Amino acid sequence: MKVGGEHFRTIWLHPTNERVVQLIDQRFLPHRFVIEDVSTVAQMATAIREMHVRGAGLIGASAGYGMYLAVLEARHTGSISAEEFEANLADAAVQLKATRPTAVNLSWAVERVRAGLAVKQTLAVQEKVQLALCIAKQIAAEDEENCRLIGQHGLNLIEGIAREKNGKPINILTHCNAGWLAFVDYGSALAPIYAAHDHGLPVHVWVDETRPRSQGSKLTAWELGQHGVPHTIIADSAGGHLMQHGEVDLVIVGSDRTTCTGDVANKIGTYLKALAAQDNGVPFYVALPSSSFDWRIRDGSEIPIEERAAEEIKHADGWRDGETIEVRVAPEESPAANYGFDVTPRRLVTGLITERGVCKAEEKSILELFPEHAS
Repeated sequence: MKVGGEHFRTIWLHPTNERVVQLIDQRFLPHRFVIEDVSTVAQMATAIREMHVRGAGLIGASAGYGMYLAVLEARHTGSISAEEFEANLADAAVQLKATRPTAVNLSWAVERVRAGLAVKQTLAVQEKVQLALCIAKQIAAEDEENCRLIGQHGLNLIEGIAREKNGKPINILTHCNAGWLAFVDYGSALAPIYAAHDHGLPVHVWVDETRPRSQGSKLTAWELGQHGVPHTIIADSAGGHLMQHGEVDLVIVGSDRTTCTGDVANKIGTYLKALAAQDNGVPFYVALPSSSFDWRIRDGSEIPIEERAAEEIKHADGWRDGETIEVRVAPEESPAANYGFDVTPRRLVTGLITERGVCKAEEKSILELFPEHAS
């Protein structure tokens, strides 16, 4: 996607220094556009944990590059045995996996790099560096292409609604940020919206603010504005009201982890949107690449739900006089519980939009698209 007319991905290798990974530090958006240099596993773990990067696909791509940095670090420890090399990688894997427990793309990417290196154990260390880099780049490239395809499949759904509305605006509600900032490019839930806008369809997006980190009002709104997509920011609790009054034609959200049977973990508040959508007859779709499926879990109750610091609930930040300031919005002595995600059961999901097409949120339909995962 473009920022000020210039194309950007969310993460990439430094053009003149292969020991440095560059990424968009999303903590400063929408007020400042900051590129961060990351050169160690510890720095990448911090970037993931502290949400310099966030979103399922981007977390996975960042973890892939984090494992590449782990191989670089192992190379520079001097003479190292195969056992020591593997131990270093294992330590890096643990460090990266501990950052965000809900997004399955994280562990998937870490293990993909480790598995690729394990097949080539006899390679010299420098060759392992290049192999790890190759795998990390593949993870990022596949994420980008999968999201582009999600956009095309989702476009077909929006075109159907457009025909029914006969030129009137198509109102789409989304929750949190599942745009290109949450992936390497294009995004998941926003990819069909971008595709529809680029095809000349009159789309309008209701943007949930998405407390407590405000990924909707900060990131989704900024993205849509950069792309010229009409949108309106709303309070998290306003979606049901809009659906009751016929102001929502379609809900599209992303996913941090979806079971092989179709239960969906996504940003906290998604479940409530799904309930409101069902009650008002509004189609509720989840857009996700196959890397966000957890093929080992059958029931959403098994998905680990991240609990973040209470300060995120009790404080808010904003832009004033050219700098970011933080203020307390709750009584200092009051406790707070900060659940990062909730699970929407498959019975509330109209369908899943993947890179291979649209399917029902049920095991049989999912496996028809991904037969290689059938047991």
